Amino acid sequence: MIVLDQVSKTYAKGAIKAVDGLSLHVKRGELFGFIGPNGAGKTTTIKMLTGILAPDSGRVQINGHDMAQDPLSCKRSFCFVPDTPNVYDRLTGREYLDFVSDMYELDDKTRQQAVEKYVAMFGLEDVLQDQIRSYSHGMRQKLSLTGALLPNPPLWIMDEPLVGLDPRSQHLLKQEMRAHCERGNTIFFSTHVLDMAERLCDRIAIIDRGRIVAAGTLEELQSGRDETLENLFLALTDREALA
Repeated sequence: MIVLDQVSKTYAKGAIKAVDGLSLHVKRGELFGFIGPNGAGKTTTIKMLTGILAPDSGRVQINGHDMAQDPLSCKRSFCFVPDTPNVYDRLTGREYLDFVSDMYELDDKTRQQAVEKYVAMFGLEDVLQDQIRSYSHGMRQKLSLTGALLPNPPLWIMDEPLVGLDPRSQHLLKQEMRAHCERGNTIFFSTHVLDMAERLCDRIAIIDRGRIVAAGTLEELQSGRDETLENLFLALTDREALA
């Protein structure tokens, strides 16, 4: 479903190497966690994966399509939840969801069923007719999630999707993520909540300084040791020890 092949990205005219020769293969049906310290390259990788940024070198493929050669086919295959819920402030919640539905060319029945499902899940019924600029951060995050999930594409790409959500909404979102993969779909998401990644993910990649330092199932990462994901993460990203 996802192929990243030797992808690199620099900033400041090459002075800052955000992502350095990164390669990953995420299979169809996987719930794949992407974790790393702040500044490790997670969000830059996700922006290249979604076509927001073009890599300096390397190849990005989504659902068999090349992002550089056929970006529209790639983007039809996924929804994206960014780390900050930047949505159109002067639209109402309903207008925003209609806009997303139009972009994905959802028919009226599919649109209505999906909107009803996720609006009820995230408790947005009472604010759907209000302009988004009146929403709290948490409500904006819920609306952003609703807009991303309702098209139901085969791939969900999520950058810190739990930030700003109340515990009930977090629980329901995690259930929905697992159900999505059980239907044969794929999720690629970043998180700082290591307990969640440990319990939820089929496979995990740890990125540090723009490179993958470990990838696999939790059992593969543990390599026979009785270690939590938190302990493994701290050991693999200990920058003083690695310097």
